[in-house]
Amino acid sequence: MANPTDSRSHILVVDDDQRLLELLKKFLEESGFRVTGASDTDQANAYMNGIHFDLLVIDIMMPGKTGIEWLIELRESTTIPAIFLTALGETEDRIDGLSAGADDYLPKPFEPRELILRITRILDRSLTAPNGYSDIIFGNFVFNLESRKLSKDEILIHLTTSEQDLLSCFANAPNKTLSREDLIELLEERMQGRSIDVAIARLRSKIENDPKQPYYLTTVRNLGWKLQIDKVIG
Repeated sequence: MANPTDSRSHILVVDDDQRLLELLKKFLEESGFRVTGASDTDQANAYMNGIHFDLLVIDIMMPGKTGIEWLIELRESTTIPAIFLTALGETEDRIDGLSAGADDYLPKPFEPRELILRITRILDRSLTAPNGYSDIIFGNFVFNLESRKLSKDEILIHLTTSEQDLLSCFANAPNKTLSREDLIELLEERMQGRSIDVAIARLRSKIENDPKQPYYLTTVRNLGWKLQIDKVIG
């Protein structure tokens, strides 16, 4: 039984490789996290029905339901952050994982310290508003720069870490055009190439009535993209 006074972040690791699962549990626990392990998505669902988790670490290739299929289902009802940890390391695999709603994607083999850094970055989503305002408003949407939470008509909309990063860039440059090079620099090269296009498309799918004809996050031909912001609030 989990200790209700335990303030450590609780991570659910889902991987059918029992040896790796035990190694991950040991390493994450030694790094200060509470950890529960599941060998497939059925076991993971059983845990999630009774336990609150702060983050998921998911293998993709598992017997039965794949990690991607499972996360797509989860995204219908939960915004819990998720990292894919998988042997599928090609660019298209990464794009598929991020498109499914993952916050990050780390190919195997991996450096354990890198996993800790990625987990910590996702769990610590606070962002200081350097321009002296805390919220931006566009249409019925409100984005808070400190919590990096987006809502529409007071209903929270799930954003992956990549989408939060991207929206934060535009929020800190209201109504200004940002080029691909600007975004790469602002994101400290965490996103490059097609990853930016994928994140733009995913963000549009959440804020536009017609993502193919965007009204808020528009393309400025030959220059980049611009977020049409109606108001900023201090």
